[in-house]
Amino acid sequence: MTINARDGYVDIVKDKVENFHGNQLVYVCWDDHLIFSAAQAFPLPPEMPFGALISEVMTPVFNLHPDFAKIDWPAVEWTVDGEKFSPDMEASLKDNGVDHKSLIRFKTPGLMGINGTRY
Repeated sequence: MTINARDGYVDIVKDKVENFHGNQLVYVCWDDHLIFSAAQAFPLPPEMPFGALISEVMTPVFNLHPDFAKIDWPAVEWTVDGEKFSPDMEASLKDNGVDHKSLIRFKTPGLMGINGTRY
Protein backbone atom coordinates (compact mmCIF):
# COMPACT_ATOMS: atom_id res chain seq x y z
CA MET A 1 0.00 0.00 0.00
CA THR A 2 1.37 3.38 -0.99
CA ILE A 3 1.18 6.22 1.50
CA ASN A 4 1.15 9.81 0.32
CA ALA A 5 2.01 12.69 2.62
CA ARG A 6 -0.43 15.57 2.86
CA ASP A 7 0.30 18.76 0.98
CA GLY A 8 2.67 20.97 2.92
CA TYR A 9 4.25 18.12 4.88
CA VAL A 10 7.77 19.03 5.97
CA ASP A 11 10.17 16.32 7.11
CA ILE A 12 11.78 17.73 10.26
CA VAL A 13 14.49 15.49 11.70
CA LYS A 14 14.60 16.18 15.43
CA ASP A 15 17.42 13.81 16.38
CA LYS A 16 20.17 15.51 14.36
CA VAL A 17 23.43 15.85 16.28
CA GLU A 18 23.06 19.65 16.07
CA ASN A 19 20.03 19.37 18.37
CA PHE A 20 21.98 17.80 21.24
CA HIS A 21 24.00 20.85 22.35
CA GLY A 22 27.44 19.31 21.82
CA ASN A 23 26.39 15.82 22.85
CA GLN A 24 25.68 12.83 20.66
CA LEU A 25 22.95 10.25 21.08
CA VAL A 26 24.40 6.86 22.06
CA TYR A 27 22.39 3.66 22.49
CA VAL A 28 23.56 0.93 24.89
CA CYS A 29 22.13 -2.61 24.95
CA TRP A 30 22.99 -5.41 27.39
CA ASP A 31 22.58 -8.67 25.47
CA ASP A 32 20.71 -11.55 27.16
CA HIS A 33 19.17 -9.24 29.76
CA LEU A 34 15.70 -8.52 28.47
CA ILE A 35 14.55 -6.88 31.67
CA PHE A 36 15.84 -3.90 29.66
CA SER A 37 13.53 -4.43 26.70
CA ALA A 38 15.38 -2.08 24.36
CA ALA A 39 18.67 -0.29 24.07
CA GLN A 40 18.93 2.63 26.46
CA ALA A 41 19.54 6.04 24.87
CA PHE A 42 21.90 8.62 26.37
CA PRO A 43 22.98 12.09 25.19
CA LEU A 44 26.75 12.01 25.82
CA PRO A 45 29.72 14.21 25.01
CA PRO A 46 31.95 12.65 22.32
CA GLU A 47 34.95 13.44 24.57
CA MET A 48 33.68 11.26 27.44
CA PRO A 49 36.18 8.47 28.22
CA PHE A 50 34.77 5.00 27.56
CA GLY A 51 35.50 4.04 31.17
CA ALA A 52 33.28 6.91 32.33
CA LEU A 53 30.49 5.56 30.14
CA ILE A 54 30.59 2.42 32.27
CA SER A 55 31.01 4.05 35.68
CA GLU A 56 28.89 7.18 35.28
CA VAL A 57 26.22 6.21 32.75
CA MET A 58 25.78 2.45 32.54
CA THR A 59 26.19 1.63 36.24
CA PRO A 60 23.29 3.77 37.54
CA VAL A 61 20.95 2.23 34.95
CA PHE A 62 22.03 -1.39 34.63
CA ASN A 63 23.00 -2.02 38.28
CA LEU A 64 19.29 -2.47 39.00
CA HIS A 65 19.77 -5.98 37.58
CA PRO A 66 21.20 -8.59 39.99
CA ASP A 67 23.69 -9.81 37.33
CA PHE A 68 25.37 -6.41 37.08
CA ALA A 69 27.45 -6.90 40.24
CA LYS A 70 28.70 -10.22 38.81
CA ILE A 71 30.11 -8.82 35.55
CA ASP A 72 33.69 -9.79 34.79
CA TRP A 73 34.50 -6.56 32.89
CA PRO A 74 37.70 -7.82 31.21
CA ALA A 75 35.67 -10.70 29.71
CA VAL A 76 32.87 -8.50 28.32
CA GLU A 77 32.36 -8.80 24.56
CA TRP A 78 31.67 -5.43 22.92
CA THR A 79 30.29 -4.31 19.59
CA VAL A 80 29.73 -0.84 18.23
CA ASP A 81 27.44 -0.50 15.25
CA GLY A 82 27.63 -4.26 14.66
CA GLU A 83 31.43 -4.51 14.67
CA LYS A 84 33.36 -6.28 17.45
CA PHE A 85 35.82 -4.05 19.24
CA SER A 86 37.91 -3.82 22.40
CA PRO A 87 37.36 -0.42 23.94
CA ASP A 88 40.22 1.68 25.24
CA MET A 89 38.82 2.74 28.61
CA GLU A 90 40.96 5.88 28.73
CA ALA A 91 40.11 7.04 25.19
CA SER A 92 37.04 9.08 24.32
CA LEU A 93 33.86 7.67 22.87
CA LYS A 94 34.78 9.37 19.60
CA ASP A 95 38.26 7.80 19.59
CA ASN A 96 36.63 4.41 20.25
CA GLY A 97 34.54 4.82 17.09
CA VAL A 98 31.30 5.79 18.82
CA ASP A 99 29.37 8.32 16.74
CA HIS A 100 25.98 10.04 16.90
CA LYS A 101 23.28 7.35 17.12
CA SER A 102 25.81 4.52 17.52
CA LEU A 103 24.61 1.31 19.13
CA ILE A 104 26.96 -0.19 21.71
CA ARG A 105 26.12 -3.77 22.69
CA PHE A 106 27.80 -5.65 25.50
CA LYS A 107 27.58 -9.36 26.21
CA THR A 108 28.58 -10.76 29.58
CA PRO A 109 29.77 -14.37 29.23
CA GLY A 110 28.29 -16.65 31.88
CA LEU A 111 25.51 -14.23 32.78
CA MET A 112 22.19 -14.98 31.13
CA GLY A 113 19.74 -12.96 33.19
CA ILE A 114 17.78 -13.86 36.31
CA ASN A 115 18.17 -17.62 36.84
CA GLY A 116 19.31 -18.02 33.23
CA THR A 117 16.02 -16.74 31.81
CA ARG A 118 17.59 -13.88 29.80
CA TYR A 119 15.58 -11.40 31.92
